[in-house]
Amino acid sequence: MNDSGISHGDNAARERYYDEIRPLNLAPLWRVLKGLVPAQPVPAAQPCKWAWDEVYPQLLRAGGLISAEEAERRVLVLENPGLPGESKISDTLYGGLQLILPGETAPAHRHTQSALRFVLHGSGAYTAVDGEKTPMQRGDFIITPHWTWHDHGHEGSEPVVWLDGLDVPLVTFLRAGFREEYTQKAQTTFQAAGESTARFGSGLLPLDYVPHGLTSPLFSYPYARSREAIEVLARSAQPDPHLGVCLRYVNPVTGGWTMPTIGTVLRYYPRGFTSRPYRSTDSTVLVGLEGEAEIRVAEVSMRIGPNDIAVVPGWSEWTVAAQQDTVVFSYSDRPVHEKLGLLREFRG
Repeated sequence: MNDSGISHGDNAARERYYDEIRPLNLAPLWRVLKGLVPAQPVPAAQPCKWAWDEVYPQLLRAGGLISAEEAERRVLVLENPGLPGESKISDTLYGGLQLILPGETAPAHRHTQSALRFVLHGSGAYTAVDGEKTPMQRGDFIITPHWTWHDHGHEGSEPVVWLDGLDVPLVTFLRAGFREEYTQKAQTTFQAAGESTARFGSGLLPLDYVPHGLTSPLFSYPYARSREAIEVLARSAQPDPHLGVCLRYVNPVTGGWTMPTIGTVLRYYPRGFTSRPYRSTDSTVLVGLEGEAEIRVAEVSMRIGPNDIAVVPGWSEWTVAAQQDTVVFSYSDRPVHEKLGLLREFRG
């Protein structure tokens, strides 16, 4: 018995108590404590693979059913099976495959969510960001900084597909999402194509240049240049036993990540390489570019080749076994974990 005259083991009294405090918008922490503060992260997302030879025909079908302008963005969302109906590829990230056909324009808009475009198939398309067009070639990584006007168009002759990666779940959780439509179908371009590359991609800056904003001013990272860098490093250094040869895309004026909420990385695994077990708190999306490798996440095995996409939920142990020389692009929410002091890694 305690001072209230009720036994601590009186479950009926406890239930009455819970019922009585509920109208006061009160709840007992002791009933949910271990769920609120778990011993380790428990992602709702599941390891999953989207095979290119299965999804590409479905994109072409969508192209025959709805125009890019009518859809605004003709995208098939990569929906994690552990998060049905939530438009999430992981607990914290969005992923989708966008198709644009010759002659189409995806109308201009802007939003507070940061976005990346990673080109998978075709040529002749472009994306325009704040008045500058950039062509889209397979393997190119292109940034759409938050709250910048952007639209997409196609001046070529074949279907073009790219992966959209956004921080939508994070921004939604913070209730910080804004969006605005452009007054015309497409924005007016007033900068020469390649101007941002000339200004910020040469390794030179004006003496008095002061960085502004949190996103890289270099918004196009062509694959040809990135591939050359990782190939040189692969020849001159042993791969990390957990990560392989791993290079992060950087903001050229700060040396930091290209975006404040999404970290992008290019990975190389030589033929016959098998990584040691690794896990980290950030969720990671992997995109096959060249070669073939087996990604094992806990007990789930996923073989990825060119244009295949896989997701590794946060704090999931994973390894890579390369059957061929393999190049993989990835994006994750690692910058957020780093800035908040939450990043934790395990290397087996």
